[in-house]
Amino acid sequence: MAMNEIMGKYKNMLIQRRYSDNTIKIYCHYFEDFCIYFKDETLKNITTSQINAYILDLIKSKNISISQQNQRINAIKFYFEKVLGREKQYYKLHRPHKEHKLPKVLSKNEMRQILNSCNNIKHKCILMLIYSAGLRRSELLNLTLSDIDSERMVINIRGAKGMKDRISLLSYNLLQLLRIYYKEYKPKKYLFEGQNGGKYSPTSVANILKKATLKAGIKKKVTPHMLRHSFATHLLEQGTDLRYIQELLGHNNLKTTEIYTHVSKRAIDKIKNPMDDFFE
Repeated sequence: MAMNEIMGKYKNMLIQRRYSDNTIKIYCHYFEDFCIYFKDETLKNITTSQINAYILDLIKSKNISISQQNQRINAIKFYFEKVLGREKQYYKLHRPHKEHKLPKVLSKNEMRQILNSCNNIKHKCILMLIYSAGLRRSELLNLTLSDIDSERMVINIRGAKGMKDRISLLSYNLLQLLRIYYKEYKPKKYLFEGQNGGKYSPTSVANILKKATLKAGIKKKVTPHMLRHSFATHLLEQGTDLRYIQELLGHNNLKTTEIYTHVSKRAIDKIKNPMDDFFE
């Protein structure tokens, strides 16, 4: 089978199974790498030991991260299990343990500085919305005008990660700003649209945040996802129940949400540093 035909079937299966645009892009890229590597082999006859050797080669030659290693394994597994329809037991690979890194968060003061440094109302609304509703960047870009429910003061997030719908908080102050933004920009379908209509660009969101962070004089590297982490951490620090935070973020498992207890200052602030006894 020609490579174009294999890639076409692979991508169509991802679309049929309702994978997100970003996941489809990543899986296709990694699977294409896999096909090129084994261009002289019949793909369906490739063994697990050959694939493990391929992954090991990537680790040695490209120093791929643990996250990328797992994504590449998933992309390969998808072909054998979903496209070829083989049993999961057939295909076993050595997976690395995930790194347990704490999420990077901003303080409330840093968040305020970033928002205050943003003069463009559209840009400010974008950053305020990500932070105040704990949105993933893709969720922000998929929001339509009808997803803002000012009667119930909630935001409807549809078809999020795992194809789940959920609601999150709508800030009163943000709503006032969104009304001004709407009158000025008049978006037609999506809440935030590009200059020629359609969805706003993910890269543009990152650039807006980067410029606002630099202008605010904050030295650390700030990403859109850090605003979501900061939202969850700040909720926890003000005493919000962890299960409510889980629902607002759209986490399947409470353990995923519990990671924010490790970066919250709420408990740490109650601990007296023994060093301070020396100066009393």
